[in-house]
Amino acid sequence: MHVLILGGTEDDRAREALRLASSPFAVDAATLPFVPVVRADRSSSSRTILIEAIERAFPDNQVGSTRLVLTQSTYLVQKWIDALDAGDQIVATGDRDALERCAPEALVRRGPWRRFEIVTTAERGRGDRGPGDYASPMSPIPRPESPSPQSPSPLCVARLAAAYAARDPTERLGLCRDASALDPDAAVAQLALAGAYREQQDLRAREALERAAALAPDWEAVHYELGKLWLVLDDTARARDSFQRAADLMPTFAAAFSNLGATLGELGDPDAALSAFRHALAHDPHSHTILSNIGVVTRERGRLDESEAALRQVTLAAPDFVFGHYNLGHTLFLAGRYVDAVAAYEEGVRRDPHQSPRQICRLAMARFAAGDVPGAERDLWPAVKRAAPDEREDLLLEAYEIVDAVGKAQTQQSAQRAFAERLAAEIVKSE
Repeated sequence: MHVLILGGTEDDRAREALRLASSPFAVDAATLPFVPVVRADRSSSSRTILIEAIERAFPDNQVGSTRLVLTQSTYLVQKWIDALDAGDQIVATGDRDALERCAPEALVRRGPWRRFEIVTTAERGRGDRGPGDYASPMSPIPRPESPSPQSPSPLCVARLAAAYAARDPTERLGLCRDASALDPDAAVAQLALAGAYREQQDLRAREALERAAALAPDWEAVHYELGKLWLVLDDTARARDSFQRAADLMPTFAAAFSNLGATLGELGDPDAALSAFRHALAHDPHSHTILSNIGVVTRERGRLDESEAALRQVTLAAPDFVFGHYNLGHTLFLAGRYVDAVAAYEEGVRRDPHQSPRQICRLAMARFAAGDVPGAERDLWPAVKRAAPDEREDLLLEAYEIVDAVGKAQTQQSAQRAFAERLAAEIVKSE
């Protein structure tokens, strides 16, 4: 097991790390995303990699899908773990609040973090560390003897670290341009520049990524970022190919397989999508988004028991993820378990800050199928009224199709027939 040390002061955590580490190699967390993973010359004994303030390796000044993969902990930590030999160990220190913001997956031990034991140290005081606090000398991990496309100069690395630590996207772009000019043959500089362009919605990101791919054709991070760009450009087939290449190059890269599964699903290959999602789950078993995707695909394949099992895990693991409840409601509805479907949809609506009109309409239809026509009336019409004009007709048509299907499967009461007639009249009015 690797070790992540939290609690106390920064000095307390460092003392604990040095107590646990034996002759560690020190790594600078701030530059960690932008240097290659290297194998130090070593004896047969195991080694310890010491990373103090590991949160600095995961700058989160970009948002959403524009965040550069190199700064995402589930990729970066997995990459380093993959490079270690048997018996090697990472000992890292971290500020809990900072990690909660930039890498919350570390605190719930998702993905590669499941390989870490979390140790909480007590606060010993805020004095400076003295020479006696150090249990063993530290050595930097040696750089490769000969440069490679992924081995930028120290000055280039410093520029990239400053760029992604900056809060201003314009400043980030300028620093990335400086870095790429300093070291035009460094793939990481081109990759980081592409990330800065993407943040600005500047299509020069494609040129930078293509240069990175030419410099480092076997680097999975480049292909992963290309996949993200192709999705933005609505080229799902190319996105699939890029994610497939990233997954082939790094079989432990859960996000590559998850995105591969999503693109395969979009392209109409659910069996291959399910295989990709299951591979992703093997390396990130606590991911509620992967489990949710498995639940959706198995439902589409008619495997409703498997779908329900996956989606119930989602609602337990991430109760505030409203689509876990909504997807579970949909699966239960298709299974004809209408009362259970109502309960799942109700829980989703209760937790949904956006109060999705579509999902409230589906709750109304579950109530209708369960025989609660007044409840269906109470939910449906306000939701339809609140929906955007271009969505209302679609909601009414979906509701009518469900009412019609339920009517063919059940003996309808007069209230249900009246409900169906009103739906038909509202559809005519909306045309």
